[in-house]
Amino acid sequence: MGGGTPRSSIGHILPGAGFLAVGLWHLFNHIRLFSLRPDAYVAPVWFPAPRVRHLELILVIAGSAVEFSMEMFVDHSTFLPFDADGSIPSDRLHNHEHAIICLALLVYAASALHLDRARARCRDALSLLLVAAVFAQELLVFHFHSTDHAGLEGQFHWLLQLVVAACLATALLGIGFPRSFAVSLVRSACVTFHGVWFMVIGAMVWVPSRVPKGCSLVEEDGRNTVRCHSEASLHRAKALANLQFGWYLSSMTVFVVVLYVNVCKWYPAETAYVRLPPEAGEEEEHLKRKCGIVCSGDHGFTPLEIEV
Repeated sequence: MGGGTPRSSIGHILPGAGFLAVGLWHLFNHIRLFSLRPDAYVAPVWFPAPRVRHLELILVIAGSAVEFSMEMFVDHSTFLPFDADGSIPSDRLHNHEHAIICLALLVYAASALHLDRARARCRDALSLLLVAAVFAQELLVFHFHSTDHAGLEGQFHWLLQLVVAACLATALLGIGFPRSFAVSLVRSACVTFHGVWFMVIGAMVWVPSRVPKGCSLVEEDGRNTVRCHSEASLHRAKALANLQFGWYLSSMTVFVVVLYVNVCKWYPAETAYVRLPPEAGEEEEHLKRKCGIVCSGDHGFTPLEIEV
């Protein structure tokens, strides 16, 4: 996210790797949890690590803080996010927009950590609302981006909006359906695909050797972007982006199915022992013994015996 070619590429690949890692972690754990206890499954918003309970949230906080600092202070020659009069320079608007997404992630992770430590009521629902706020913020930023996204870069980001919208929808559905494994599975897969597509954008848009034929990187308003030399080249480049999206989506679908099958083999359902209801005769005998009554052949009943 940001200005020159290396920074723009790395600025997409590193956050993409973060989303990918979190998505895979959730995908694996949701499948494992459902496989072990399908009848008692309730979807967590985040998963504790074996030794450090809040490791996932701590890593999200650290990564968001680093990326926020890069966008606001490091990714510019002046190292200052504002002009002398306090206004935002026009060539730094995209940095501020990207920083807002990092800030939303930081707020979610820090709040979820605090809610868990405080043992607050409805903390899972509140945390999931914060997750939805993150994706809503991201969707808003990329839909009304200050950067000109009319060309190939715009096509990649338009396809990204579809993934973010799916993440937002499944986050909201998870609040109303916390026991739905399908909702959790799709949300985790969407977060994983979000990371994959973010990395694809970083590689295909800002790495010169990956730019489609008939297009090239040019510098505009202090940042590099892809410009195609003709309408035919632009049409071809957009079609290639659509094809890539379809290829990665199909591959992601196959990956989720294979992972589901294998995780269910690794973690079979735990055996639940349930006390069966007694039959009619057994129930009558059980009540007699409970009351201390014992039958004595044809001579009626013996005196009451009190069980201690």
